[in-house]
Amino acid sequence: MSRIDKRNRLGEEPFTYQITKKGTVMISYEGKQIKIVKGTEADRLIERIRGVEDNLTEVQLLLAKITGNFKRGNEKLGKNK
Repeated sequence: MSRIDKRNRLGEEPFTYQITKKGTVMISYEGKQIKIVKGTEADRLIERIRGVEDNLTEVQLLLAKITGNFKRGNEKLGKNK
């Protein structure tokens, strides 16, 4: 078992990405767009994704790292209003 993904969350493939013609990368988490990567950062990300395209877990890990810690635990507050 990987030390990085102990609960096998990345095995469920929650992240998806789309590369546009302009070279930007749009990253979504469970169908919701969470980040847009542009410029040289996008170029580096595309290059790294193409290097590990055959390994879905590695692609998920790259997307998780680039998005950072975007979930803070306060996502449910909007539903209760």
